[in-house]
Amino acid sequence: MDGMQHALPPADTASFRGAAQSTLKASIDCVGIGLHSGRRVRMVLRPAAPYHGIVFRRADLGRDIPARFDLVADTKLATVLADPQDPSLRIGTIEHVMAALSGCGIDNALIEVDGPELPALDGSAAHLVFLIDCAGIVAQDAARRTIEVVRSVRVSDGDAFAELGPAPRAHSGSPLATHAGAAHAGATQAGLHLTMSIAFDAPAIGQQALSLCLTPKSFRRELSRARTFALAEDIDRLRAAGMARGGSLDNAVVVDAARVLNPGGLRMHDEFVRHKLLDAVGDLALAGASLSASFTAHRSGHGLNNRLLRALMANAAAWRVVTPMVNDGPVAGAVPVAA
Repeated sequence: MDGMQHALPPADTASFRGAAQSTLKASIDCVGIGLHSGRRVRMVLRPAAPYHGIVFRRADLGRDIPARFDLVADTKLATVLADPQDPSLRIGTIEHVMAALSGCGIDNALIEVDGPELPALDGSAAHLVFLIDCAGIVAQDAARRTIEVVRSVRVSDGDAFAELGPAPRAHSGSPLATHAGAAHAGATQAGLHLTMSIAFDAPAIGQQALSLCLTPKSFRRELSRARTFALAEDIDRLRAAGMARGGSLDNAVVVDAARVLNPGGLRMHDEFVRHKLLDAVGDLALAGASLSASFTAHRSGHGLNNRLLRALMANAAAWRVVTPMVNDGPVAGAVPVAA
């Protein structure tokens, strides 16, 4: 199955000046339990060549599936990829790995797993960022392609919604004016700008909101440690439906009305909305290239996030592909990487 990159139209090379593509310096592996399956799985993160994108490999089946929005087959409590021609080729709960790779600026990687679900680890992306840091990151001799959103696209479900629009423009004297090396006030700021709000009846969660511009620094500091969460009243129902079999207080925050049941409490007071943003970063990374856009959502989850990407890609007038010039030529010291 070909990666999304092969399906993207030719890029406008004059629009942005930015980073090179990147991959891992070395392979690294871990073992953990699938959040929903409860199965022990081994995962290996491997380097990949420029334009390879992110591809998952079922090591037990010897088959690959690209990380693409149009291959999402299920969004019930997790994002699941599947081959539409062979539903047995499935890989579930990919959102945290996708968020970690995107948040750390990794464009190309091969993710091997010996089962149908990725390991939950601690329920956040913190351990994944640690693995990426241990493996190292290397720039490649290829410019990073970006999907620039030029018109707003919105999807909704009741009072929940998700929207992608053009990235904000910098104003003189604002933080955006100097962010990412903006050449001048009024220039479009390449990158993904995120705003999320949530509202739960459980008093321990309540209403929360957060906005940030996604960079490796902001991802690590603001989002990576936020864990997945569940309501105590839902756990028996989920397990009866064959889900959350690997869930525990070691890999999820569990809320019972006004109480957080985890002995250590929360890692930050608004951990819930931060995790929702972490999930959104992972889901939006299935676009097939970095996004230059503004993402705004209220009570959005995996389903709306995927519907949003599908709506965006279905509207050719709403986006374009751009490739920056990198140092006016090939990236100095870039290391070619074998797939």
